[in-house]
Amino acid sequence: QETAVVVHSLAKWKRLALKRYQFQVGEGLYTDMNAIRRDEALDALHSAYVDQWDWEKIISREDRNLDFLKQTVRSIVGALAETQSFLHTVFPQLSVLPKLTREVTFITSQELEDRYPGFTPKQREDAICKECGTVFLMQIGDNLKRSGKPHDGRAPDYDDWSLNGDILMWNEVLQRSFEISSMGIRVDEDSMRYQLHARGCDERSELPFHKMLLAGELPLTIGGGIGQSRLCMLMIGTCHIGEVQASLWDQATLDACRDAGVMIL
Repeated sequence: QETAVVVHSLAKWKRLALKRYQFQVGEGLYTDMNAIRRDEALDALHSAYVDQWDWEKIISREDRNLDFLKQTVRSIVGALAETQSFLHTVFPQLSVLPKLTREVTFITSQELEDRYPGFTPKQREDAICKECGTVFLMQIGDNLKRSGKPHDGRAPDYDDWSLNGDILMWNEVLQRSFEISSMGIRVDEDSMRYQLHARGCDERSELPFHKMLLAGELPLTIGGGIGQSRLCMLMIGTCHIGEVQASLWDQATLDACRDAGVMIL
């Protein structure tokens, strides 16, 4: 019997792997992630079992900008729309579901707070997605001007808070916004120094991964994750994540789903 320790996140592993395997600018990798989040708050969209495609690609210094980020988002959304069109061809019964649009509304978390100042972050996401359909909510992690709090939590040593975002889509079945992907251009030396200080964890700069990054020894990258079960839910129109993946649920959830005629795997 041996003991193993997970020393950092998949996001950091991907960036290290790109260096270790000598990938070049424009090249990348993806992983099929299967994980357990034992402290996850369980509901219709969140399970203790997490399955997603995680990807990472090396970029040049010149590509660290909003135009490149938006171009990448449009490519992902376009691929999702093509996937749905293919499924509707193979399974015509799915064509009753709303078609995904290739049109993406880009908005920052600060612009969203200014637009809906009396709403909670989740209510803002619901409102903008109901209005616009597919949204890329940008610049998540830093404190907002009105509330003094970030729209949502983001690690200081992962995405660059000025060059990241979430792909959100309106889910007609659930009548709410639906996060498909969290992604972004990753921190460089300057943005990580700023973000570590902003979150009061400057001491992390002495950790091996952080020291390598601050010394310029890691490639500049863009990456993110695409939820597999979330995508299945959207494509086939289910109302609970337990309909598309096998996980563990409390008895109250199982009873509520049974009474509603929802079959949990």
